[in-house]
Amino acid sequence: MRVAATVAIGAGALWGGLSGHPALGRGDSASTTQTAPAGTVLLAQLPPEARQTHRLILAGGPFPYDKDGSVFGNRERLLPDRPRGHYREYTVRTPGSRDRGARRLVCGGRPPTLPEACYYTDDHYASFRLVAQ
Repeated sequence: MRVAATVAIGAGALWGGLSGHPALGRGDSASTTQTAPAGTVLLAQLPPEARQTHRLILAGGPFPYDKDGSVFGNRERLLPDRPRGHYREYTVRTPGSRDRGARRLVCGGRPPTLPEACYYTDDHYASFRLVAQ
């Protein structure tokens, strides 16, 4: 009985200590926040305007800008190499901007309403992050 009680107390103390560990339980809010690997961003972490643009892509539009859905040439060669016409670009509205702004979603695959992958840029094609669901 004494051994069982000691094991139970030890296990309780261990669990109590670990449950405060951020990766294992009650720690800070980071323990419940899902994160994406480097070079990616979760769709849920994108600005609301980007999530709205993504919904429009899946629905096939209508898009607010004439250039939305146009072929993206990947001239910067920052995205995986694919045949011309694979990637299409879509404007992500920037509140307060008088023009299309710098934010875009670039998606690839056919049909455009079922993209294989989408990439987000907030610096007008200087960098991209893969959008993860």
